[in-house]
Amino acid sequence: MVQFYLLSVLMNIVAGYALVSYNTEPMGTKFDGVREFLRDSTIRLVLGILCTTVGFFKLLTVMRGDIPVIGDFVPSVAGMAAGFTMLLEFYKANSKVTTQTLEKLDAIFVANSRIVGIVAMSSGFVHFLFANVLFL
Repeated sequence: MVQFYLLSVLMNIVAGYALVSYNTEPMGTKFDGVREFLRDSTIRLVLGILCTTVGFFKLLTVMRGDIPVIGDFVPSVAGMAAGFTMLLEFYKANSKVTTQTLEKLDAIFVANSRIVGIVAMSSGFVHFLFANVLFL
C-alpha cells in the first residue's frame, strides 16, 4: 500500500536523523530547533513506537508488483531497528531494572545508535528513490 510506503520512508528518515543527531552539539543552524525537538524523551518514545509499528506492517504490505516480505525487507528491518533503539533508550533512561539481556541489547543497539540511524536514513532515501527494486 502506498500509505505504508510513505510512512516507512518518513519514519526511517526522521528516526535515523533523531538517532544520528542525538549527541551532536548545536551549530547555530536552522536545524538546531529540530534537533532539540527530537531530543525530547516523549517525542522519541512516540517516534520509536511509530517506527517499529510501521516497520512491522511494512513487512506485511508491499507495493504493487513487489514480492511479498522480500520486496521491502531492508526498509522494514531498518525501521524496526531504529524504533527499537529509541524504545530501548527510553526504557534504559526511565527504569532501574537491569538484566543480562538488557545489557546485551544495549551494547548492540544503543551503543551503535549512530550506525543504526545512518542505515535507517540511507534506507529511507534509497527506498524513496527506487520504489520497485527488490530488497528495497
